[in-house]
Amino acid sequence: MTTPEWVKRYEAAWRAPGTEALRDVFAPGAAYRQSPYHESIVGLDAIGAMWDRERAGPDEDFTLDAEVVAETGDTAVVRVAVRYAGPPVREYRDLWVVRFGSDGLCVDFEEWPFHPGQSITAPRE
Repeated sequence: MTTPEWVKRYEAAWRAPGTEALRDVFAPGAAYRQSPYHESIVGLDAIGAMWDRERAGPDEDFTLDAEVVAETGDTAVVRVAVRYAGPPVREYRDLWVVRFGSDGLCVDFEEWPFHPGQSITAPRE
């Protein structure tokens, strides 16, 4: 499976009811980090529970545009733009670092999400 095909499966899984479609995207013991500073969520059940918390449901109105910006060996970096119609309208620019197993499923996923108005520096306290 190519990285663009994997991205299409990821989007399809996000749009699908329930979390069974995660099996088409992630290996059973996959690790998923929602940002480089989050702890990994490990395993399909834990990833599915996180997805259920994070999405409004399979009928969310959104667009996802993705571009593979780098690939080497079993690892790819994908630039993603997501726009939720809302209300409220939400927009994200994201980098995904995806490591694949020999079967083409993701074994390690890390995202670097950004949204409009997000500070580019840590707060000074």
